Amino acid sequence: MNNYINRLSIMYVIAQETLLVHKDLNKTEGLDDLLMELAKEGVVIYGGPVAHDTLKVPKVDSFHHEYSSMACTLEFVDDVQSAIDHINRYGSAHTDCIITTDKRSADTFLQQVDSAAVFHNASTRFCDGTRFGLGAEVGISTGRIHARGPVGVDGLLTTRCILRGSGQVVNGDKGVVYTHKDLPLQ
Repeated sequence: MNNYINRLSIMYVIAQETLLVHKDLNKTEGLDDLLMELAKEGVVIYGGPVAHDTLKVPKVDSFHHEYSSMACTLEFVDDVQSAIDHINRYGSAHTDCIITTDKRSADTFLQQVDSAAVFHNASTRFCDGTRFGLGAEVGISTGRIHARGPVGVDGLLTTRCILRGSGQVVNGDKGVVYTHKDLPLQ
């Protein structure tokens, strides 16, 4: 990941569904390398309106689409604020990440993206109940829920996690091979 951080100065990630890339990185060696690596791993790339025209990839039908497969949407954005606006409009509010060496952009992103977990230069795979010390993850919630019945202060609070990194990836799964297979819809 550090290699891509050095070559792609600003990239915004919405989990694995959408990759937002600063417009200045279009047609750069770093982006080309990243797209080749994704293709090598079997990831199908769809494009938003700009990326579809620029990269000649299939056009995405909706930015709200969750693929549940080895696919993602790529789109180009003008700046960090347009990335934040896109994420807050179309994202799931679960986990979002910015990959950048620009501290001001990272700080703005971490403060303004309205998601349960917001990361800077670290793998979104860190967003896990066990890794956060919460015990086994039994479910996820991206809503801002309120407790029912009598409540104390804890019942009035929700949790938002912010992680700052320098290219860390999850490596506690060494020796584990993950495979994706399509399951029949019932």
